[in-house]
Amino acid sequence: MKSRKGFTLIELMVVILIVGILAAVAVPIMRGRINAAKWSEANATAGAIRSAARAYAAEKGPTFDYSGIETTLDVAGTELGFDATDLDGAYFNQANYSITSGSVNVNNGFCEIKVTSTKTGGPSGTGTLAIDGTWSVAP
Repeated sequence: MKSRKGFTLIELMVVILIVGILAAVAVPIMRGRINAAKWSEANATAGAIRSAARAYAAEKGPTFDYSGIETTLDVAGTELGFDATDLDGAYFNQANYSITSGSVNVNNGFCEIKVTSTKTGGPSGTGTLAIDGTWSVAP
């Protein structure tokens, strides 16, 4: 009798079971990374806002009243050099960004920037670029 080469039905079922278990573990991990990817858009834009605020503070000096930019960016954006839609992205609008009131350091222009998405499909929660440059998201 000739020997036959190949996999048995049991071996194939075991492989399918292992692939199924790996998929069941990987899908929730990947779903969690979707929100992190969406928040990376806000983090990058908040960094641009922070750079603009630093340049603005360097131009105006430490005796200037910065309360005019400590608001949402749909109001303060023009003072910082942004047009009405410059900061609009896939998940965040320019109005979703705000410079926290009282957070602008008059000596170096560092400030706290808060972001909350109102767009459909946007991530939930509030992202914050703190004065020290750390990024965090609160539910």
